[in-house]
This record gives sequence, C-alpha cells and structure tokens, in this order.
Amino acid sequence: MAEKWTPESWRSKTIVQVPEYPDQEALADVEHRLSTYPPLVFAGEARKLKAQLAEVAEGRGFLLQGGDCAESFAEHHADHIRDFFRVFLQMAVVLTYAASQPVVKVGRIAGQFAKPRSSNIEKQGDLELPSYRGDIINDIAFTPESRIPDPNRQVMAYRQSAATLNLLRAFAQGGFANLDHVHRWMLGFVKDSPQNHRYQVLADRISEALSFMRACGIDPDSAPQLRSTDFFTSHEALLLGYEQALTRVDSTSGDWYATSGHMIWIGDRTRQPDHAHVEFFRGIKNPIGLKCGPSLKPDGLLELIDILNPDNEAGRLTLICRFGADKVFEHLPGLVRAVEREGKKVVWSCDPMHGNTITANAYKTRPFERILKEVEAFFAVHRAEGTHAGGIHVEMTGKNVTECTGGARALTADDLADRYHTHCDPRLNAEQALELAFLIAENLKKERDERGAEREAASA
Repeated sequence: MAEKWTPESWRSKTIVQVPEYPDQEALADVEHRLSTYPPLVFAGEARKLKAQLAEVAEGRGFLLQGGDCAESFAEHHADHIRDFFRVFLQMAVVLTYAASQPVVKVGRIAGQFAKPRSSNIEKQGDLELPSYRGDIINDIAFTPESRIPDPNRQVMAYRQSAATLNLLRAFAQGGFANLDHVHRWMLGFVKDSPQNHRYQVLADRISEALSFMRACGIDPDSAPQLRSTDFFTSHEALLLGYEQALTRVDSTSGDWYATSGHMIWIGDRTRQPDHAHVEFFRGIKNPIGLKCGPSLKPDGLLELIDILNPDNEAGRLTLICRFGADKVFEHLPGLVRAVEREGKKVVWSCDPMHGNTITANAYKTRPFERILKEVEAFFAVHRAEGTHAGGIHVEMTGKNVTECTGGARALTADDLADRYHTHCDPRLNAEQALELAFLIAENLKKERDERGAEREAASA
C-alpha cells in the first residue's frame, strides 16, 4: 500500500541534485510567496496535452520536444523566443508531412532553469567553487558571491516564465504559426542549405499539398487549424520547493497539478524509486517524462512505471531515452521488450543529445553525426520490435550558434569558439535542428510505408 501523497510528502524522502541554501528562512519566505502567485499553466491545458500524448502512445502521433539546455535571465529577449519558435514550427511541419500524423509540440522553455550536475564543485586554476546549477539557483559568473544559492532567483524565474508564456501563446494563436508563413521560412532554409537537393523533394511535396488544399478552398482564412497551433511547455522539475509552491488543486477535478509547466520530467540522476523526486511526481496529474539512461535496467523501469503510472493511463508517461549513439542497441531493446511484455502504455522518445557529449578544443560539444546515429538506432530498434518510435527530445536554439560540430555546413572543432553562447550544454543551431527534422522525416516515412505494406498484406 503506497503512503498517502501530499504536495509536501517528498520532504520526508532522500533528495539529490539540490542546492544547500544558507538562509533557510529566506527560502521558506520565497516559497510561501510563490504559493500565492497565479499558476503559470492550467490543469485543462495539461489534460489537453495528455490526451494528445495518449494518441502518440497508441501510435497515432509524434512528439517533438526541444529547446534550451538552460534558460538564462540575461538572454531573455523577444527575438530569441521568436527565433526558437519559428524553427520549432518548421521542424513540426516537416515531421507532420512525413509521418502523416499530428505532431505534438512541447518546448523546453518557460521553466527550464535548473540543471543537474555531475560534480558539486567547479574548479578553475586553483579556485574551487560550487557548481553553477542554473539561473534559478545561482549565477554562472565564477565568483564566490555568484555561486551562493539565492532563493530570490526563484521569483525571477517565475516572472520570466510568465512573460515567455505570454509571448508563446500570442505566437501560437495570433497568426505567427500560419502554415503558409512557416512553409515559406522553411523554403528559405532549403534554398540556402548545402544539402539543397536532398531536402527540396520533401519541401516541394509540402508545397504541392498546400496548393491542392488551397484549390479545394482550404486555406488559413477558412481553416483556423492552419493559422494557429497548440504549443506546450516543459522542463526538468529539479527544484522541488519551487514545484511544490506552484502545485495547485484543480477546481474541476480535485486533482493536484504542477502549474509550473504543462509537462515536467524526472532526470536520469534523480529517478531513484524511493527518493524525493519520484515521490513528488507520483501524485501530480500532469503528463510527465522519465529520462532513461544506460544504468536503468528493465526491472527498474517497470518498478518506476508502476509507481508513476499505476493506472496505466496512456499519455501520462513519456520515456525519454538517452544512451549515447554506441549504446542504444545494448540497452533499448531490453527496455522495450519488458514494457511491451507487461502491456504498459508509454510514449517512447529519443534524447540523442545527452549521451553524446565530448570535449574538443576545451569546449563541450556534440558531434551531429553521433546525434543522428542515435536517432537512427532508436528508430531501428522500434522497427525491429514492432513498436512506435514516438518522439524526439533535443536541445536546440533558433540562433546561428556554433556549439555542435558537423551538420550540412560541417562545423569543426575550430569553429566552436566563433559563437559558443550556451550557459550549460551545447545546442543544435537553427540549421542543424531543421536538418535533423528532415533526417527524422525519412525514418518516419519509412515507418509509415512499412505500416502501409503490412495493412495491404493483411487485407490481401
């Protein structure tokens, strides 16, 4: 029998990857203030996302999840949000057409401020300081004062999230997401890409489909679905005091929802079944994610699924797999088989970023070819197992940064210093992100064609 859950029951459990605040009274005061603030998102929106993810879990959709590795206070500009959203929509159009299925759009944005760290200490020269854990906790500047955890940063994160959400809602519903606009932006990318010929075929097909629809009288003026879109937010819920403060009872259902984001996830370092993060997550009704790394065994995954989704509700749980390009075939098949054997309803998503980080010229980077290799291995496993490769989870930006090597323009280690702007981990730039979408599209089309062939064979 599970213990009774409350929003604060996690406080009695062991917790890892959280800062030590020197002023506990100030921390308690901030958390109390946050608990009186309006919710950032609403229960009905979270339920809508869960319903869309349920379709993905049943093989009738695809999840596109992506955004910054860690949002920063210093770079909170409308142009940054616009540029990210534009590339994200372009990726979604490519994937929607290739899969002939809805694409569920979930950003790593409006809350992605806290970062787990492999070490509590960062060293530069002879100086050792506490690690930077994201702007919601401390500052990236390498000074003793900057690295002191400051609870007031939680209020700053809340306010930035609210402003970001306001702009995203306007973009999603106010005409910026018009399909004609998004497609024209994509055509500009295709024209300028070094792999123009490879992507032109798909872009031309999308153009033909839009022209056919317009000839039939279906255009953004007559069909609202073509000029607006659903867009949801997500982040790793690392700082549980902040999450608890924004956890509210839904007045229509009586259930508890985390209102800091539509979807939140548990990181690979905080998924211990008897620890605080799993305890907090088991009681909220949002759709949630679980990062699955190489150390997670099939029995351990099944235990976590039973804790986090005891009713086996489709759309509730997304498994975000992050192994590294060379470890997918070693680890993923066993997890997939165990989940299928037990009849668990989950969304399978691929995070090809976190297992493929290397150091080059003293910069952390991620080779594009390794990212692509992990994605292709993820699809190959699901094709072999007869299951649905349901999503992709990437760290990306709408800016032309130089943080990941490779891609169509063949960025090298020598290019990294040009525009290396990330606060934490290397991100795909706008071109690399859209290039990845085209490459994923090829896998989705292959999956779609194979399903069609199986249906034809069954009906023959």
